[in-house]
Amino acid sequence: MIKFKNVGKQIGDFALQNLSFELPGGYLMGLIGENGAGKTSLLHLLLGLYQPDCGEIRLFGKRYDGAECEIRNQIGCVLLDDGLFLADTKLIDNAAMFGRYYSGYDGEKLLDYCVQFSLNPQSRWKTLSKGEKLKFQFAFALAHQPKLLVLDEPTANFDPEFREQFDHIITSFISTGERSVILATHQMQELDQIADYVMFLHRGKLVFSTEKETLTSGLRIVKGEACDINRFKEGMVICKEFKSYGATALVRHEAGDIYGSTLTVSIPTMEEVMYYLIKSGKLEGGCVC
Repeated sequence: MIKFKNVGKQIGDFALQNLSFELPGGYLMGLIGENGAGKTSLLHLLLGLYQPDCGEIRLFGKRYDGAECEIRNQIGCVLLDDGLFLADTKLIDNAAMFGRYYSGYDGEKLLDYCVQFSLNPQSRWKTLSKGEKLKFQFAFALAHQPKLLVLDEPTANFDPEFREQFDHIITSFISTGERSVILATHQMQELDQIADYVMFLHRGKLVFSTEKETLTSGLRIVKGEACDINRFKEGMVICKEFKSYGATALVRHEAGDIYGSTLTVSIPTMEEVMYYLIKSGKLEGGCVC
């Protein structure tokens, strides 16, 4: 469904460099990275808002330069941009106006989602809160029945109750095996629960793009006395952190009874993986996992 091959893009002083990854149909990819890592820029490339300086982007097996209308017709998006709809226009009229550009747009579905998301379709776009604007973008994206959802940090502005509803909807969205989601987020506990793939950007470079289970199965968080962690063989410890009450380390997992009874061992969360990889200071040369 998504294929990037050696893609690069210069944006002012910032550059996305040599990005290569794929996402098949039926999966959710979480896009993580610190602020300024290039997550939104990558999504803009996906949406055709930026054109790559080099490399190739294919969506649904096609390129924007040969099938732009067909590609756009199959993508729904939620972006942190207040200017996507007409400010003084009612939601229902905004949806009808922009929905005509999508062959799958269903006005009844839009109204159903407005009810489900507690939105008044007679409200004007400019009167909505930030969270409500994101909810309406989400409702509109779903109403034109895309094959790919591109979501840029939507859940940070959702209340906890709607965040749970959101997770349920996108999990259901990909359940047919024919649709996918790419979700940029800082709410990484969500990715622990619902993501199939995880892509990590750091300063415009791809650290990894892999199945979440493959990543976490090869890593462990260990906690205990510093002297016990220091006994691990060279190359096993990716990053360690010493504090007054003990030490914590992200390590490459190896089978067998190698940890001993004095260490606490757990599978890392996405937040822990990102934190310790950045803290390691070893990312400039690529992935250290």
